[in-house]
Amino acid sequence: MGIKKFNPYTPSRRHMTSSDFSEITTSTPEKSLLVSLNKSAGRNNQGKITVRHRGGGNRKKYRVIDFKRNKDGIPATVKTIEYDPNRTANIALICYADGQKAYILAPNGLKVGQKVMNGPEAEVRVGNCLPLTEIPVGTQVHNIELYPGRGGQLVRSAGNSAQLMAKEGKYATLRLPSGEMRMVPIICRATIGQVGNIDHELINIGKAGRKRHMGIRPTVRGSVMNPNDHPHGGGEGKTGIGRPGPCTPWGKPALGLKTRKKNKHSNKMIVRRRDGKALGK
Repeated sequence: MGIKKFNPYTPSRRHMTSSDFSEITTSTPEKSLLVSLNKSAGRNNQGKITVRHRGGGNRKKYRVIDFKRNKDGIPATVKTIEYDPNRTANIALICYADGQKAYILAPNGLKVGQKVMNGPEAEVRVGNCLPLTEIPVGTQVHNIELYPGRGGQLVRSAGNSAQLMAKEGKYATLRLPSGEMRMVPIICRATIGQVGNIDHELINIGKAGRKRHMGIRPTVRGSVMNPNDHPHGGGEGKTGIGRPGPCTPWGKPALGLKTRKKNKHSNKMIVRRRDGKALGK
């Protein structure tokens, strides 16, 4: 998939880029796999804002993605490659031999008409989903389960892949896109290949309005607010934040504060953090 540039007939168009959608084969999603989405605008059930800078945006429907890939031993044919407004990756509509349809994440190189399969007896081929026990060491994988049967939770965004580094006992060691080395149960499933739409990271939004279409509202710096709106606010002209370190509008430390619990149960599964530091078991 390539990147589409625009003639600079307005200042915002000068640097704007978008995908050329050359991999997309249809603009009509499968109706049986669509679900309506309710907008929350970042608010909880009390109407209070819990996530700032959310609201508005174009209407969209959720595509039900099969992250579990647990329909074993039945070959499926790729019918279409489609755009999904809810994620960075493209999705593929597959139709099993018994007539059931499902959406899966479209890996790089998956073509319409190709056969995919799930289960231990499937070939090690792009788009197939197998337990880590059946995948050779060194293979690139995505859509990886953290817990058996729960469905893929790791490595699902565009262009990402993890590498299977080792298999020992009950656990397999994976190198994640962040550089973290992590163990997962060896009976967990993963899909072969790299997630498609690899040029997504090269797209330049170009203008504020395009971000508003995505449902993201403006972010304002605390230092330009009044003191009653933000701890960084107040003062004449450009002034410092007046504190030992930056903080949130509610006075909590921000920008670099470690929030991971020291005694988190899954720490023993992390062999090496993404910052290069090892964690003890």
